Amino acid sequence: MSVFSSSYLLFPFLIFLFVYVRLSTCEINPIVSFDQNYHNTWGFQHFYRSNNGTEVRLFIDQYSGSGFMSNHAYGSGLFAMKIKIPKKDSLGIITALYLTSLQNNEPFGNHYEVDFEFLGGHGMPYTLQTNVFAKDSGGREERVNLWFDPTADFHTYQLLWNQHHIVFYVDKIPIRVFENNTRIGVNYPSQAMRIVGSLWSDTTWASHGQQINWTEAPFVAYFQGFNINGCLENININTDHSECNSIKSTHYWWNGPRYMALDYTQTLIYKNVRRKHLTYSYCDDRGYLHPECQMKKY
Repeated sequence: MSVFSSSYLLFPFLIFLFVYVRLSTCEINPIVSFDQNYHNTWGFQHFYRSNNGTEVRLFIDQYSGSGFMSNHAYGSGLFAMKIKIPKKDSLGIITALYLTSLQNNEPFGNHYEVDFEFLGGHGMPYTLQTNVFAKDSGGREERVNLWFDPTADFHTYQLLWNQHHIVFYVDKIPIRVFENNTRIGVNYPSQAMRIVGSLWSDTTWASHGQQINWTEAPFVAYFQGFNINGCLENININTDHSECNSIKSTHYWWNGPRYMALDYTQTLIYKNVRRKHLTYSYCDDRGYLHPECQMKKY
């Protein structure tokens, strides 16, 4: 193999290593049990703890799925979890990780939410859908085809939320950025949100109208990594988020200069992922409804 070929193969690895080290510098991720920060909210018979509570499994069959939620709400943070989605013929089965301002029994819509939704399928490539609800009913879907098999092993999914932007990461690689564009009238999450994980089904948009193959049930999704890097808030108190948006506090390092924007290397990786793996963006067919689509930064 020539020197040029070796360098060509090594370059993407060096870029990834640089981003990984950069994002890992401040992150503190001790191993904690599920019950320290989360609780099971539904599908109690389809929920299982393992490895001394450091891993949970959600099951779904034709009768029920399952889900969990953080014990507290947060006003900013860099939220992460390791996930392995169901194998088998899983079309119509959705594994979700998201932040939401919705409270129990509150009507859906007119709220804040930031979503990862893994759409099951017949095999690779698997689709990861992201969405942002900005005091409305969402409608900001984007989809990427993952460049690996998310059913074969755990991968890390992160949501950075601060006063500057929301960044979606897959294995520390940025795949989507939603900027704070309140200056042009675009709503931006400003209300405390909880972290939610769930496993559920859909036979309309997620399966393109096809029926779910329940003979493959139960489908199982695995979750690990229950430490939370977030600014704890009391949702019963009307706050202005000034503390959670502090850029000077070492406690809230995800608000600092390092996390205000993608750097040069991250931008290169981000553009490459979007060019190769983005299959759908709401800006391409409904951009006229969303002013932020005219304000793309990267």
